[in-house]
Amino acid sequence: QVQLAESGGGLVQAGGSLRLSCLASGLTFSSSAMGWFRQAPGKERKFVAAIGGSGNLVNYGDSVKGRFTISRDNANNTVYLQINSLKPEDTAVYYCAAASGPLPRTPISSYNYWGQGTQVTVSS
Repeated sequence: QVQLAESGGGLVQAGGSLRLSCLASGLTFSSSAMGWFRQAPGKERKFVAAIGGSGNLVNYGDSVKGRFTISRDNANNTVYLQINSLKPEDTAVYYCAAASGPLPRTPISSYNYWGQGTQVTVSS
């Protein structure tokens, strides 16, 4: 049974930083592309970042390029999202997702497994 558990969310002032973590179990982690998505209240879930199974390939959504960094530790089955220069519009529930293949991808439909999400709230 695949399980993804996010952590690291919280309340932070604008300009601050957070590091989100997602611990995965029940899958061959190094063979799975991992992604981060976010969903603001009343809005659709949107792509944030993705990383390939080896960690060498990454993709970012346009709104987060230069501020967010995705990384992974295959030895510990964990994917991270470093978020810097936080803005109020970054407020959302952030979800970790796992795909069945090793290449990073953006469509929500291409991910097979999802975590429960972690709330990030940015105050102005």
